[in-house]
Amino acid sequence: MLYKFDIDKYIQMKKLENLKFLKMTTAVAVLLISIVGCKPKLSTNDFTVDGGIDSLQITASGIFQSLPQQADNPANPITAEKVALGKMLYYDTRLSMKGNNSCNSCHNLSTFGVDNKAFSIGDDGLPGGRNSPTVLNAALHTTQFWDGRAKDVEEQAGMPIMNPVEMHMPSKALVEDRLKKDETYKKLFAAAFPTDKNAVSYGNLEKAIGAFERTLITPSKFDEYLSGKANALTKEEKEGLDIYIKTGCTTCHAGVALGGQMFQKFGIYGNYWDLTKSAKVDSGKITISKNAADLFVFKVPSLRNVEKTGPYFHDGSVSDLNKAISIMAKSELNKTLSDQEVESIAAFLKTLTGKVPEDAMKNPFQK
Repeated sequence: MLYKFDIDKYIQMKKLENLKFLKMTTAVAVLLISIVGCKPKLSTNDFTVDGGIDSLQITASGIFQSLPQQADNPANPITAEKVALGKMLYYDTRLSMKGNNSCNSCHNLSTFGVDNKAFSIGDDGLPGGRNSPTVLNAALHTTQFWDGRAKDVEEQAGMPIMNPVEMHMPSKALVEDRLKKDETYKKLFAAAFPTDKNAVSYGNLEKAIGAFERTLITPSKFDEYLSGKANALTKEEKEGLDIYIKTGCTTCHAGVALGGQMFQKFGIYGNYWDLTKSAKVDSGKITISKNAADLFVFKVPSLRNVEKTGPYFHDGSVSDLNKAISIMAKSELNKTLSDQEVESIAAFLKTLTGKVPEDAMKNPFQK
């Protein structure tokens, strides 16, 4: 005989089983749709299946994935000691030559991992050449930077420190020397890397900051929706998701981070700068790869927390989210969206705004 509590658990288990099965079958359906060139017919009012899981939710579960608790890296296992050290390094202005900048200066965790400027200001007071993307959920991306020149957040963590415009440290040896003079750092490095004879090293600095950034995951109510909670989104937000999928935004902005997994030319249908009114034309990935095919190609940014991370695009040329949506539809899909369609998509995108881990926002150098 089952008690009511057990019955409730059984029903919930069956809901999740159904959803997992539907995710798998939907993924196959989406693949078939892409092969035959048809568009999926979606409607937020189509039908409801067992447990209140709506048809749009089923489709979305085959295109997107919920955020994990952390972004693991087998080559750099996350430990509490590494995270504590990485957090301190992330906020430390001594990693810049003049002491004006820390990682948090351009990737402020109190403002969703960005500084909301078109170009961040470096240690010498000069602006950078590209917009600083959010560090939140960045560890889930396949590469780092707009041109993908870093393979992961560990490699990325060490690059701005040496960059002459950003933090302007002249050598890794000088960074290590500064850290070795601090007794607190010596203890933190030893605790984080107990088997290393010379624990205070630039390589370990990269690993520690990387480990900290791998904990900067921001689940939102969209993750609740993907996990089976059909009423996590409002009717308006579901309509926005429906339009987002139908429009073709998922061509690039899908997966767990809704982006960050591929490169794409900005301006497939015309010059991007004609739409963004950019002050300067950026050649994109070609500056690194020297491959002609990479002209005006950039890493597709994640749309997680996009409501809070403007201004948008690689040059921060557009500050309004609705305008950015219209530009992307026109430049990448050759579609002109109505004001209502843009508003609906924006309503959906705002469901991607998550919660930054509270402890991560506490600057260890401030009381």
